Amino acid sequence: MEPGGERGWSDLHGGVGVPGPARVWLRGIQRIAATGPVSRIPPDALTAAGLLAVAAALGAAAAGGRWALLTALLVVLAGVLDGLDGAVALGTGRARPLGAVLDASADRVGDILFAAILWVLGAPPEWCAGAAALVLVHEYVRARAQAAGMPGAGAVTAAERPTRIILVAVAALGAGSLPGGTPFTGWDWATVCAIAWVVVGVVGLVHLAVGVVRDVPAAFPAQAGPTSPDTISADSATSGNPPPGCAAPPTR
Repeated sequence: MEPGGERGWSDLHGGVGVPGPARVWLRGIQRIAATGPVSRIPPDALTAAGLLAVAAALGAAAAGGRWALLTALLVVLAGVLDGLDGAVALGTGRARPLGAVLDASADRVGDILFAAILWVLGAPPEWCAGAAALVLVHEYVRARAQAAGMPGAGAVTAAERPTRIILVAVAALGAGSLPGGTPFTGWDWATVCAIAWVVVGVVGLVHLAVGVVRDVPAAFPAQAGPTSPDTISADSATSGNPPPGCAAPPTR
């Protein structure tokens, strides 16, 4: 089996399936990760570069005007880098538990910065705060379910990181190219995308809850208790990130 392939990712995540759009993204990222120059970059360096790209995107958004177009480009770049770190680690045998923890932590910081970008672009702060809070609740529920013995990610929902990246990129692209608002309505781009993030986040949380109820065992595993640290994030559906605690040997 190809260690960085779709089947490899699914096996590392408890057999959870990868939906169609995420599958296309995953395959594309893995092809890029397999190229010579990219495969030689340390995965942690790719993680750091992705976080820096999000921070730079926030700075460009704050500059206003056409700088929002650069924000959109940097957000997409951050999404690609976020996928590449795990795909390179998995495909080259450099995966390690600490790398997975660093990647997940960088993702959460990046999500907060994404919400801040929407706020800077004009979205109401309460919607931006709600969007960021939903992400944190989503991942906390998943992490605690896994600590209780859930074998996989529970569900790959519509609210995973690729959706958030798309919404923020669309908000920035719209703000930079059509500052008058969305066509036919004139609604503010950032506000529309922040509300969409919250709606999708609620739907995704319900989807995840169904998966948690379905997959959490009736009793704790023999060698794990309520404080087991194992976590698997479905955000790695777009990156091939091997989570700590999986059967495959973690070498990153």
